[in-house]
Amino acid sequence: MKEKIIVVGAGHAGIEAACAASRLGAEVMLITLQLESIGQMSCNPSIGGIAKGHLVREIDAFGGVMPLAADATGIHFLTLNRSKGPAVRAGRCQNDKGDYRNFMFRYLEKQKNLTLYQGMVSDIVCQGQKITAIKTENGETFNADAVILCGGTFMGGVIHVGASHYSAGRANEIADTCLSKVLQNLGVSLKRFKTGTPMRLHRGSIDWSQFIPQPGDEPPQPFSQRTRRVLKNRIICHMGRTPESLRQIVLDHLDLSALYSGRIDGIGPRYCPSIEDKFVKFTSRTSHHFYLEPEGVKCAEVYVNGLSTSLPVWVQRKMLSVITGLENAVMMRPAYAIEYDAIDARQLDHSLRLKGINGLYCAGQLNGSSGYEEAAAQGLLAGVNAVLALRGEEPLIVKRHQGYMGVMVDDLVRQGVDEPYRLFTSRAEYRLSLREDNAHERLSEMAYSLGLLTASEYKEIDVRLRRRQRMLVALGKMRVDWQGNWVHAAQLLRRPEVNWQVLKGLDGEGILCEEQLDESDIAYLEANCKYEGYIRIQNQRLEQMNHLLRTQIPKDLDYKIVPGLSVEMVHRLTIHKPETFAQASNMAGVTPAALNALRAFLQRLDRLKK
Repeated sequence: MKEKIIVVGAGHAGIEAACAASRLGAEVMLITLQLESIGQMSCNPSIGGIAKGHLVREIDAFGGVMPLAADATGIHFLTLNRSKGPAVRAGRCQNDKGDYRNFMFRYLEKQKNLTLYQGMVSDIVCQGQKITAIKTENGETFNADAVILCGGTFMGGVIHVGASHYSAGRANEIADTCLSKVLQNLGVSLKRFKTGTPMRLHRGSIDWSQFIPQPGDEPPQPFSQRTRRVLKNRIICHMGRTPESLRQIVLDHLDLSALYSGRIDGIGPRYCPSIEDKFVKFTSRTSHHFYLEPEGVKCAEVYVNGLSTSLPVWVQRKMLSVITGLENAVMMRPAYAIEYDAIDARQLDHSLRLKGINGLYCAGQLNGSSGYEEAAAQGLLAGVNAVLALRGEEPLIVKRHQGYMGVMVDDLVRQGVDEPYRLFTSRAEYRLSLREDNAHERLSEMAYSLGLLTASEYKEIDVRLRRRQRMLVALGKMRVDWQGNWVHAAQLLRRPEVNWQVLKGLDGEGILCEEQLDESDIAYLEANCKYEGYIRIQNQRLEQMNHLLRTQIPKDLDYKIVPGLSVEMVHRLTIHKPETFAQASNMAGVTPAALNALRAFLQRLDRLKK
């Protein structure tokens, strides 16, 4: 009998959760407040970015939907940090918002084992600590072996524009007014977070000549290795700067902002601040960049990236009036802030299951994260783990050294968050190995073993990986003339001033042209050569850390004799009695300083034994 799984919410997290579970053969119902809004890009019309692009590649390695949708509906493709090292380069594309939504709806309609349903969940039914069903507002009951909650900003959502506020999960869409109480009744503690979105302007009312064009890359690079279509840049984005007079308008009307007037209790994202936050927190800066990003090829709306605000509409119009090129801009949708409920993610285990409640999983902004990509990655993991748990199999846990998915989940469930979480490459201690170009090498074998990739998909990936390995071997053997000296190509490529194009110019025999290589292949080869020594050291440290994590803690250890442990840490460790250092490191509330003290003590014990 097939496992019955219900996914609540059809945003980016819900889509990946439903598709992953159904690909594994479970019977899935995806229930959402409004079918027409499936896959809606609530904020910016783009996919990818710093670390986010890495996540999209990892989702592709697991056979997810987002990278396919991004490529199919992309209208402007760009590689960020191109001038920097391969580890921090990241793909980003602007998408046609309507086409993206339509792609997702059509994809879900065709997905086997998946049913779409419009409704609001009013209750989650448990027998003991096991999920058995959900109830909807219209009185229906649907049995379920597992439920995955992907509510986004809809759970208890309230929109703020100046002094005006109203219940909504997104502009002109109803909020979910039930799930917060349901979760609290199950003993789940909630937090209140805030995010926002900028105004949308009519394309024809903008004087584009006043802004700096930001064309896409040629040729555009796809997110998915399954993409077959030729990608094209179909729009140009533009960059502008706010004048000092706009800063004064914002500061003069700060008391009218919902954020600064005290009407918003939720905590906003540090790394995607409103324009009010920018001027208040960065007092030395009188001007900030913003970007004009068309929301589609035929769509008239333009997203003003960088001018998110909760100021009244009339103040928003005044702000636009002082920006050269936007003096006559027609506002089609005003900016607004939105408050919503999220859970304390420390109540989850690493499979994204709520501790103590079998069969209940959470993904996306409900877990305190922000961003489409973070939500999609969590949704995919939750969907897979819901099925694996019902089959009595080990969960899919991506480790920190294996992927950005693992970094994100580990950050969320071990540390929790006090503000909406955003992923950055700086959060990953193994980022030299966690690059966009090697996502499939890291994760696709795992995905294939689970059944997330078909045999033909995996074979195609394997062919590409073998081609890369052949070229690495060739680089190790090949010698070129560099300033009068014959050196190995791989060794030469380690130099900062030497890249693939320079190397090709030195290749008199044309060895480097024997294989058909795209930009991702070239980035992979460059990175493996340039980072070889660093990665070797990193792997040695990883092995040392793995050894430490496996280290047994004496059962009768008196934590009072461990130098450097506070009274609180002694109390926590004494109560929980972790058997290994790994268990101690996963305990809620144990500080990094305490772990360092325990590590030093255990290593000293180990040396004494030897």
